[in-house]
Amino acid sequence: MNFRIFALLATIVPWPAYAAPLTFDAALRAARSTAPSLKASAIGVDAASAAADAAGRLPDPKASIAVESFPISGPLAFKPSRDDFTWVKLGLSQDFPNPAKRRAEIARARSNISVARAETGVEERSVAVGAAVGWINLAYAGKRMAALDEIAARLRRYVDTAPAALASGAARPAQTLSGRVALATLADRRSEQVAEADRARAELTRWTGDPDPEVTGAMPDISLDTGALQRALERHPTLAVIASQSDQNDAEVALARAGKRPDFGIDVAYQHRDPRFGDYVSAGVSMTLPFFSRHRQDPLIAAAQLQSVRTGARRDAARRALEADLAAALADHRMHHDQWERARDVLQPLAEQRVALETASFASGRASLADIIDAHVALADTTLTVIDREAAVATDAVRLKMTYLGDDQ
Repeated sequence: MNFRIFALLATIVPWPAYAAPLTFDAALRAARSTAPSLKASAIGVDAASAAADAAGRLPDPKASIAVESFPISGPLAFKPSRDDFTWVKLGLSQDFPNPAKRRAEIARARSNISVARAETGVEERSVAVGAAVGWINLAYAGKRMAALDEIAARLRRYVDTAPAALASGAARPAQTLSGRVALATLADRRSEQVAEADRARAELTRWTGDPDPEVTGAMPDISLDTGALQRALERHPTLAVIASQSDQNDAEVALARAGKRPDFGIDVAYQHRDPRFGDYVSAGVSMTLPFFSRHRQDPLIAAAQLQSVRTGARRDAARRALEADLAAALADHRMHHDQWERARDVLQPLAEQRVALETASFASGRASLADIIDAHVALADTTLTVIDREAAVATDAVRLKMTYLGDDQ
């Protein structure tokens, strides 16, 4: 009984969700499986596929019932039983669009499915970029906070010695205040990183659905194969969308041209009269006559052809835009990579060396407390610069890979 009560409560009480920390790959998988925009795109594909079943089908048959030749004047007015021309007609008709028109409708339906699938590919890459950048931002916000905490702890050891240094005459009274100011400044910078982490966490929640995401695991590979990125341009989903739209235009052109061919129809009717005169059965064939195609079908054909030319121009413009965006992004990546290496290999060691030298000088009485504080503040600035530049390189890399390589990255 207790187990049943617990099971019932589990279904109605909103228990808190505890999610495991997300690795980079896990974040991407979660985004691809839970993003609402991807679900909407998938539904769009299903809708286009469902609509395709009706393409190229025959129109619904039409049934009719009528009273014909009913007398309303003369000596037999309103006396149909005395008139051998009045009958009740039951008819059935079926239209048969020409085969070219039906084939064009099928082609248009298939191209609609292709467009929906290509748009899903575009959305998949957008979701992957969002999740990847969110993970990177959250990871590096944590790195910045850890670096600030370490520097603040090192600086605090010297600030705590300020009263003794003041008492011994090794430090002036004003110098004891500069350490507290430096610690407050570092605390302000840490607060900025807390806010940055919260923003990144909210962005990651948007893509993964995790209400309180935390990151774990190794950083993604930030190496780039420029040749692979350039070769992947032709497979970009944006171009696939336009190519599918071009197929749509071709189907519209074929459909407009099919309008110049006649459609056919069959009519069958049963006419019931007074039993004295007997019943009739009639059948006939109808055909459309596209005699005025110059003012009806030809303008539609011309419009569809112009749309096809327009789509081709849009494809060329999109390809050029992708090439330009790739070249610009690679240029930024090279710049960020050079700046990161310079900060990591030159600026960071120099800042560490300055702290070590000022510490040694302070111990020997040749440097003041203010000199040590300034060295630690400079070290904090340099450390954050190194992390910022590394984050820029990582963001560039994942954005380029997700945007241009997609699942092939």
